[in-house]
Amino acid sequence: MAAAVIETCHVACCANRTPNVVSWGRGGTIAYGTCNSVALYDPEVGQPTQNNFVVKVFGFLTLTHSGGELLLASCSQDSLIRVWRLCAKSGTDTHAEDNHSIIKMKEDIFEVKERDKSSVYAVSLETVLAGHENWVYGVHWQPPLYQGGELQQRLCLLSASMDKTMILWAPEEGSGVWIEKVRVGEVGGNTLGFYGCQMSADGSMILAHAFHGALHLWCKDLDKEGEWRPGVVISGHFNAVQDLSWDPEGEFILSVGSDQTTRLFTPWRTQESKKVTWHEISRPQIHGYDMQCLAMIGRFQFVSGADEKVLRVFQAPRNFVENFANISGTSKETLLTSCDSADLPEGASTPALGLSNKAVFQGDLVPKNKEEGEQFNRVSDQYQESYFHPLNLTEPPPEDHLLQNTLWPEVQKLEMLTSEHAAVLLWSTTTWRQLQVLPCHTLTVTQMAFSPDAQLLLAVSRDRTWSLWRRNLPTPESPEPLFSLYAHTEKDTAIHSRIIWSCDWSPDGKFFVTSSRDKKVIVWGPCSLDSGDPVLPPEIKPCSSILDVGDSATAIAFCPVLCSNDSYLLAVGLECGRIRLYRWSPGSEPAGDDWSCCGETDTSQSHTLAVKRLRWRPKTGRAESEIEEESSWVQLASASADHSVKIFNINKRAL
Repeated sequence: MAAAVIETCHVACCANRTPNVVSWGRGGTIAYGTCNSVALYDPEVGQPTQNNFVVKVFGFLTLTHSGGELLLASCSQDSLIRVWRLCAKSGTDTHAEDNHSIIKMKEDIFEVKERDKSSVYAVSLETVLAGHENWVYGVHWQPPLYQGGELQQRLCLLSASMDKTMILWAPEEGSGVWIEKVRVGEVGGNTLGFYGCQMSADGSMILAHAFHGALHLWCKDLDKEGEWRPGVVISGHFNAVQDLSWDPEGEFILSVGSDQTTRLFTPWRTQESKKVTWHEISRPQIHGYDMQCLAMIGRFQFVSGADEKVLRVFQAPRNFVENFANISGTSKETLLTSCDSADLPEGASTPALGLSNKAVFQGDLVPKNKEEGEQFNRVSDQYQESYFHPLNLTEPPPEDHLLQNTLWPEVQKLEMLTSEHAAVLLWSTTTWRQLQVLPCHTLTVTQMAFSPDAQLLLAVSRDRTWSLWRRNLPTPESPEPLFSLYAHTEKDTAIHSRIIWSCDWSPDGKFFVTSSRDKKVIVWGPCSLDSGDPVLPPEIKPCSSILDVGDSATAIAFCPVLCSNDSYLLAVGLECGRIRLYRWSPGSEPAGDDWSCCGETDTSQSHTLAVKRLRWRPKTGRAESEIEEESSWVQLASASADHSVKIFNINKRAL
């Protein structure tokens, strides 16, 4: 497909499994690999650039040159690093071994024979480096660098450990004793340590990767000698991404995944350049169950569901709203006014052994000033329960801050107490009270969607049928909105022969679409409530020819704006990972001519596993653009079982 039609503007993901090795290439490109793949990441581009399958690699040994000799560094589970010196030996050197008047390290001499020639080598222990407090999983020499036309090798060794630290080692000038030069890492938290490390050729950046795929970058501070600061890297889910949603203004994306996290991504423009890249700036929820679904119910409020019989409602704290304004360039006063900032907590923290994010208010952050000699009333008064610390961010935060200081407080818990099987449950977002149970299906409801005017509710199920529910007029006895069954398909009237995975509404609310494992996509309608007898069931039938997409259609979405000639643009996500764009023209004759394929992701743009969710940006234009763009550009976000969230720029005029 032509690049002018679909552009991949963002990829957010961690390695499909725990990375085993990471490497830093010339030009600033980072390569990180797992047991089945390797990916290249360009910090200038801000996203992975290539993905190839390779054999699993373990990097516990690394070599470097030093004055014609070789230095070999090894690390182990004994928390120690050993540096070995390898050198070639001549015949006179081997006889000097008998001179006991010379004090030197013991050498192990071995001979290598190749055809008629033999060479003698000696191995001696150069130094033992003790500084880590847990297993050391990676060591890496500083790569050689050309200076003045000559290849120069600086003796500097980087180590990474499960104690969440990286150490730069180098021999001291004069004595030659190896000492610790720099130590960086994380303090606190409940994560495991580092699995590997890499250093840039000029020694100005060091990189580590952790158990859950997170990258940790530190850059040398050019203004302060000897100091290092955390750098901005990519991040993402480390398991299947199940659902995602745009905020109502289309400025950020929330996603949930089987890695038990909810993550928030937004565009960020660097101060040095005009390039805009998407980054994770908040991790509102870190759960104990695999996340399954998500729905935005306001600008800074969402509901999430996991593998538990509870829905949890979260609201953004004041610290996030302020940092979001700083990073996105939005007016802080406007955002705070829109979310009633008077009652907002500062942040949130998760108590020990708890699943609910507890709100942290300004008063909780003020330390108690105890006069000298005054006793604490309780033992717990000596320790702060909150781990939250307010941040003042102008760039995306590093991993340790994402884990601890970007949580959103949980404001409501919705427990599902009904014993109904495969039913739709309705809740009020004002009183948070369960209003209704809508039974119709016999198997799991896979997806639901409200019509644009919120008067109709569509549900699709594993039982291969769909149900349509109509909102009743309020009465004095029931002021809350209640729904009644409006139309549905049964086993004898259903067209889909396999599970219906996804559904969506057209932007004008006249039609809805369903997609199934049977590779079929069908548009249904008309769904107008203005005509017909409300007592009699409406005749809702297929309005399109049956579209065979060639693979299980796991996700589908109507574009929120119409194309030329009042045709509709649909995105279809397939089980193979591809995303196809179709234009549907109602009323086209003959049958079959109403569908036209107008775009498809190529191999580099497609996901590698099933597409789980597709969502169009609610507004035209691109979220990362500083100016209002013309309506020719639209953005599509996709979530996949391959652990990634992708955002595509689509030019409707080029379709």
